[in-house]
Amino acid sequence: MATQPIATIPADGGRIAYRRLGSGRPLILLNGLAATSADWDPSFIGQLASANELVLLDNRGIGASRDDGAPFDVGKLADDTARVIKALGFERASVLGWSMGGFVAQTLALNDPARVHKLILLSTDPGGADAVVASPTILKQLTDISGTPHEQARRLLSVLFSSDLANSIYSEFGDLVAAARAKLSPDLVDRQAAAMDAWHRNGAGDRLRELSTSTLVATGTEDIVIPASNSLALVNAIPDAWLAQFKGGGHAFMAQYPHPLADLINEFLAL
Repeated sequence: MATQPIATIPADGGRIAYRRLGSGRPLILLNGLAATSADWDPSFIGQLASANELVLLDNRGIGASRDDGAPFDVGKLADDTARVIKALGFERASVLGWSMGGFVAQTLALNDPARVHKLILLSTDPGGADAVVASPTILKQLTDISGTPHEQARRLLSVLFSSDLANSIYSEFGDLVAAARAKLSPDLVDRQAAAMDAWHRNGAGDRLRELSTSTLVATGTEDIVIPASNSLALVNAIPDAWLAQFKGGGHAFMAQYPHPLADLINEFLAL
């Protein structure tokens, strides 16, 4: 599996970082709140890279990406993604978005459909009035970067997975998660959270019914961050969308079902 070092392209007010691995059909991966291209489950990424050329982005202002510190919305993140697709010379690319990345993927497919071959939406929602939003307590845990990095890691994992699984993952990967949390900028997390708030006020709305892009929607049935009912709202709105629900899966269910989910995505992209 060929891997390239992180590269960047200029964007409005900054630079967007990405890394490429694998070969085959181009697939852009957009991560969620406070997450970078390095935070994907390696087994999931490895299986996807066996059949696709992956382009893993760092959203503006996080990871190796840079920006000017100005507020941004989901539309700005979608514009950044379009710039990367164009800069890499792809006529079209499929786009996978998890959680907040799913907001960006939907927006890109609606605003620039000619650039998006297929759309994969994981643990995400349609925004606006059609979205079922998590409780304020859960949302606060996602954005709370108080305490030590290890305390933050435990808090984050407790909302991404069931308690037993969260403890198991912390035992194995707690140091890695804590190291990633230690690098977070409070200002950047606040700006991402503000972009998500705006999405939940406005969202894609009725525009999703106009979407002609082939779409796969997948979720974990026990997601407490973006409840699984949101996947039904997406499938009901997007013409001919596929739906996959993974029993017992939490918000980061790709770490629970890395190979079955990647195999499903590869099958969808091969059609």
